[in-house]
Amino acid sequence: MRLRLTILIGSLLFSASATALDTDRDDVASFIDALVTEENFAREELVALLQNAEVKPKILEAISRPAEKRKAWHEYRDIFIQDKRINAGVEFWNTHAETIDRISQETGVPGEILVGIIGVETYYGRITGSYRVLDALVTLGFDYPPRAKFFRKELREFLLLAREESVPVDAALGSYAGAMGSPQFIPSSYRAYAVDADDDGRRDLFDSWTDILGSVANYFVRHRWQAGEPVVAPAALDGEFSGEIPSKNLLKADSTVGELERVGVVIDASQPLAADMPARLIAMEGKQGPEYRVGLHNFYVITRYNRSAMYALAVWQLGNEVASRRATMSQQKLAEQR
Repeated sequence: MRLRLTILIGSLLFSASATALDTDRDDVASFIDALVTEENFAREELVALLQNAEVKPKILEAISRPAEKRKAWHEYRDIFIQDKRINAGVEFWNTHAETIDRISQETGVPGEILVGIIGVETYYGRITGSYRVLDALVTLGFDYPPRAKFFRKELREFLLLAREESVPVDAALGSYAGAMGSPQFIPSSYRAYAVDADDDGRRDLFDSWTDILGSVANYFVRHRWQAGEPVVAPAALDGEFSGEIPSKNLLKADSTVGELERVGVVIDASQPLAADMPARLIAMEGKQGPEYRVGLHNFYVITRYNRSAMYALAVWQLGNEVASRRATMSQQKLAEQR
């Protein structure tokens, strides 16, 4: 195989410019053969398409430095929990209130979670990515050995998606990891979880806010969101704490509320929590030192969208800040009208 598995990725990151994909490479040729044989793609068209793809060093650099791994919680939080993003969220919610309320009622996924996801992912559709999805998936699928298998699968899913949903395969833009549209679905998630919520015959995550919001809600429903259940609760450690403070926030509620309380975790929940409710202690690096929370089942459903406890907490906090400010502004408006 021509894929040089032993080459250091760092040497790729600083290449001066993008290069065209070599479709004669053994791994690329095998990929093409599989799509022709298994999915009935036309070989000539597929080769021409992939020859137009570019391997981009900037994509390799970006994936090596994700914010979730480089920043402390208080730094990561400050990216999203800002007045301007909260106010933009209020405006977004007011603009799409009827759709958000309907989808929330139908699915049980709260409006603040839908708004929080869109706000964190793309600033309510304002920042959806500037890389061609084709380039991102080609670059990572063939020149990023640590996750080449995953991204090659996503490239296959993207080509199938383009055929099914008329996505412009050579023009669609997204993130450096190939996530698309305002909800930033990767191709496999687009194919598996996107819905045609506006009943126009297409699942459109680029231009239809009804499809976008419906698809985000469907993603959570399919990952077992529990309607009406809490997400996360503030916590503290009492003087008798005998448990283990997590050095890494694992993404699984593998304890219970009762077990945490027995080792000295004090949970400040806004509603009563059953002792057998799945839970896990979360430790975050705040500006003034450690911050503790207890993540519940729905918290870990959010991490299925992005495998990061910081991400899930940012979604939850942003959504709730938007909901609170929207309610306050609505009350102020009613008071002014009296």
